[in-house]
Parts: sequence; structure tokens; C-alpha cells
Amino acid sequence: MLGVGLAMDAFSVSIADGLNEPQMKVSKKWAIAGCFGIFQYLMPIIGWVCVHYFAQKFEAFQKFIPWIALVLLLYIGGKMLIEGVREYKAKKTDADNFTPSGKILGPGELIIQGIATAIDALSVGFTIAAYNALAANLASIIIGLVTLVICLVGLKIGRKVGEKLSSKASILGGLVLIAIGIEIFISNMF
Repeated sequence: MLGVGLAMDAFSVSIADGLNEPQMKVSKKWAIAGCFGIFQYLMPIIGWVCVHYFAQKFEAFQKFIPWIALVLLLYIGGKMLIEGVREYKAKKTDADNFTPSGKILGPGELIIQGIATAIDALSVGFTIAAYNALAANLASIIIGLVTLVICLVGLKIGRKVGEKLSSKASILGGLVLIAIGIEIFISNMF
């Protein structure tokens, strides 16, 4: 259940990625879902290590987690939104000669998305602090695998909707990422 809860941000971003790139290859879908799964696995482990080895230093950093997620998702979502608006305007201006930009998610942006959606999972390291290293690792593996499966579903949903929305998909995807960043920020600040 913890894995499902933690995967919801990554699920929403997967939908946005599917919206933005409806013709995505299967290998890329696995790479995206795998990236989200890996970060959802790593963050609780990092949190667990921090509790066991750097607890006092990590507490000071924890207040910045919502800000980091907000900035990262605002950057990626804003970039996607701007590109989508430009593409939409180009299509509207010269519909006969319009060719979609074909902007695809690059490895750097994917890593930023992975970090931004999983950074709140650092705090899970506190909840599993009583576990030994093997149990903490097993819990994190389950969280990562649940995230992988949920993100594959999100990409499929995004692709289906993206095919129907055509040129407006990047705009919607950017707005979704911005909304997720704001949601993560608000839910962790208040």
C-alpha cells in the first residue's frame, strides 16, 4: 500500500509523458517506468541510511524537499507547456505546412522527473528505520516494483489520451507536471 501511495506522483507524470509522446516505443516506456521505479527504490534506502548514519544533518535538509520537487517539476512542466503552446500556434498559423516538433523526453529530463517524483520517498526511510538492512531493502524493492507497474499503466493511459488530443497533448502534459509540483509542495508544507 505504501508503494501505491508513493507511486501516484510518478503515475501522474507517466500520464503526462504518454500525452507528450503518444508514439513512444515500448523500450522507452520500460525505460521511463524503470527510472521511476529505481528512484522510488533508492529514495527510501537513502532515507534509511540517513536515519542510521546522518540523522541530525538530514533533518535540516528535509524542509527543502517540497521546494526541490516544486522547482524541478515547474521547470520540466513549464518547458513542456511553452513548447506545446509554440507548436499549437505554429499549427494554427500554417496548418497546411505544419509538422509536429516531435519533442521527446530526454534522459536528463527523465532523471529530473524521477528525482522530483520520488524525493518525498526519502521520508519513508524514517518509517522503515527500525528495519534491518535486508528488510529495508526488500521494502524498497517492493515500492520500486509497484511504481514500475503503475507507471507502465500511466504511460498507456497518457498515450491513448495523447493520440486523441494531438497537438494539445504537450500543453496538457506541461500543466499536469506543474500541478503535480504544486500539489507535492502544498501537501508537504502544510
